[in-house]
Amino acid sequence: MAQRLPELQLSIQYPGGKAHTPTRTQVRRWVRASCTAVFSAPAQITVRFVDEIEGRDLNHHWRAKNYATNVLSFPYHHDEALLCGDLIICSAVVLREAEEQKKTLDAHFAHLIVHGMLHLQSYDHETNEADARIMEAKEYEILNALGYPDPYA
Repeated sequence: MAQRLPELQLSIQYPGGKAHTPTRTQVRRWVRASCTAVFSAPAQITVRFVDEIEGRDLNHHWRAKNYATNVLSFPYHHDEALLCGDLIICSAVVLREAEEQKKTLDAHFAHLIVHGMLHLQSYDHETNEADARIMEAKEYEILNALGYPDPYA
């Protein structure tokens, strides 16, 4: 009998349009893979693809950094039996990084969504070296299972 997947409530928002963004099907696949690889409880996730203005404003407000970053993660830990949070993806930054790093746009979006999902699951590479190693290994494992190359190669 196949293992039943945990319930996933996923809201995907494209306030600036869908140019240079992944499809809803792709996003759902990446989020689900990230959830089932680590957290097997139900999840409520919002993924919002923003422009550089909104990305910079959010990064400035929440992290005091006056530039748009590729991904911001906002976990909500009100219930340990539920994975809940928001991912903010700045599409223009992801596009620029993919070109600079000679990665496919698809692979880079997948990596950043997986990366953000691990942040929602309490991993923090910025303040915890052990978490950084674990995150990198989990990102590789999840992306490999999805058919993507090592994002750190």
